[in-house]
Amino acid sequence: MAMYLAEFLGTLILILLGDGVVANVVLKKSKGENSGWIVIATGWGLAVAMAVYVTGWISGAHINPAVTVALAAIGDFSWDLVPGFILAQVIGAFCGAVLVYLTYKNHFDATDDKNGKLGVFATAPEIRNIKWNIITEIIGTAMLLIGILGIGHGNNNTGALGALLVGFLVWSIGLSLGGPTGYAINPARDLGPRIAHALLPIKDKRDSDWGYGWVPVAAPIIGGVLGAFIYKFFLNMWM
Repeated sequence: MAMYLAEFLGTLILILLGDGVVANVVLKKSKGENSGWIVIATGWGLAVAMAVYVTGWISGAHINPAVTVALAAIGDFSWDLVPGFILAQVIGAFCGAVLVYLTYKNHFDATDDKNGKLGVFATAPEIRNIKWNIITEIIGTAMLLIGILGIGHGNNNTGALGALLVGFLVWSIGLSLGGPTGYAINPARDLGPRIAHALLPIKDKRDSDWGYGWVPVAAPIIGGVLGAFIYKFFLNMWM
């Protein structure tokens, strides 16, 4: 139960700070309005680092179903724990999104851009082409797992710096690969807040775009497993 609670809290922190930076940049009359993509990518990277520092020593701070499934697929995590981890992550993401709404409630009310309001909670492609959107998310999440496994390898001796380096990894992915789809690379990060968007009484909101919502759930799972096996393949050749 301690591990499940850690995944809940870690994912809540991730979304509170991650969706929070999007709200700060996108919503009207915020002090960070229009501060741009670099601010968003930096905020998400720092959000990951903070979440991992808070809960990593308890559960490993997967805070991402793609990480959980990928680690189980390569034998580094028990499949018995996977359902509980994923449930805790999605609920934590939902609660984090609700806290973002409460923080920025006045700014949601002041914002007319319905797509922008949804964008605080969930990802969307800049060019909607489902096949290529899936490929983008697979590549980004594969890079995430390759980076996580590489950073965590014993030969790097990263110790307490590991969490910060994972934050740098997510920052780098956002800056380099986030442009096409907003780099969900995490099913809970998209699904939990998208559910929150659907349920919250957000003024003049649009639909929650469930026609696209399955892409940032399915594609990161595929990409995460692929990335984990790619890293293991090269590791077996090197060792």
